[in-house]
Amino acid sequence: MANCAIVGINWGDEGKGRMVDLLTEDYDVVVRFQGGGNAGHTVINELGKFALHLLPSGIFRKGVVNILGNGVALDPQNLWTEMQDVESKGVKLTPENLKISDRASLLLPWHRDLDELEEMRLADKKYGSTKQGIAPFYSDKYQKKTILAGELFYPEELKAHLKDLLEWKNLTLTKVYGAKPYTMEMLDEWIFSYCEKIKPFVCDTGAFLRKAQKDGKSILFEAQLGSLRDLDYGIHPYTTSSNTTAAYAPIGSGLPSAKLNSVVGVVKAYSTCVGEGPFVCEMFGEDADKLREAGFEYGAKTGRPRRVGPIDIVATRYGVEVQAATEIALTKLDVLSYMDKIPVCTQYILAGETTDEFPFPSALKKAEPQIEYFEGWKCDISKIRTWNDLPKAAKDYVIYIEKAIGCPIKYVSVGPERDSIIIR
Repeated sequence: MANCAIVGINWGDEGKGRMVDLLTEDYDVVVRFQGGGNAGHTVINELGKFALHLLPSGIFRKGVVNILGNGVALDPQNLWTEMQDVESKGVKLTPENLKISDRASLLLPWHRDLDELEEMRLADKKYGSTKQGIAPFYSDKYQKKTILAGELFYPEELKAHLKDLLEWKNLTLTKVYGAKPYTMEMLDEWIFSYCEKIKPFVCDTGAFLRKAQKDGKSILFEAQLGSLRDLDYGIHPYTTSSNTTAAYAPIGSGLPSAKLNSVVGVVKAYSTCVGEGPFVCEMFGEDADKLREAGFEYGAKTGRPRRVGPIDIVATRYGVEVQAATEIALTKLDVLSYMDKIPVCTQYILAGETTDEFPFPSALKKAEPQIEYFEGWKCDISKIRTWNDLPKAAKDYVIYIEKAIGCPIKYVSVGPERDSIIIR
């Protein structure tokens, strides 16, 4: 059995969805193991263009079982809306191809309210949250103050549990933020409108995964966001509230006994960042506008313009180490085709000295990029499907990155479509 994790190496938005959609052809099961609906995985295939937020990106492959693991921030409202949208475009969802862990905690309606209220309180010190309730959700999860999806099968216990949580949470909403309280009637409506809809998909996914492992099935673990947004290893406090690293995949999936055979780290051919926080290689002005438009760099979930910059070798090398990546998928190489000279952030300048090491978060804001330039190839490469057919300048650029980050680049994406890929 081959187990593989597909993870982001940088700040997220690297193109993990398109890689999961591509590689799922060789796997039996795809599991989302962390995160929630606060980021989007864009997939383009014969059925159309999709921006998935909670559904695993293997949902388009027939015969593949897709699982939302216990580590996911399970938002019933957003999930049900997404399921309806996908089904309206011809994708059949059944309890056979989509399974939700009964141990996944439910993101409750007040989590989104608290997210927005806290960002408003922080004002110009905000974290840049997508306001999908992720930080309040994970905070409550670690306080053991959430509802498990499996509780939907125990209505009396569920109601008593919700009543206790309601009393506790309304204290924060009303006393701390001066917001309106929730009522049991509001929660009853939420359960009826969304939780009951997803209930048929909830099951003991741990038992399913253990059997799959015993039967020699291959499992693909799908991460959200990237290394630099990891709660423990990212640019704290401008991170997400979960662990985005491959090491967490067995825990968050519901199969803690899983051993990873490979880790595919996804890296964009340039850098992008959604949200607040230090972004050493950031470009500004006309150059940034051109790159943003060329790559259509707007958040799949929020629509916010992404901050952009050249590929950051220091941050990427660090991300590779954090993820223990065994191979790299380099995406959006085609976007750089318009450039005469391609900038690369090769080192950081910190306290007047150059460094190859990724600094402690507090030092990042004082770091400056050391920029070098590589020859552009100035031609359309989006139709190329073999390594040898790439222009020399494009190959030189890929080979430089490969050597600089210390990890082989196996996949080179030259377009968003499933077949727009070069496999080395």
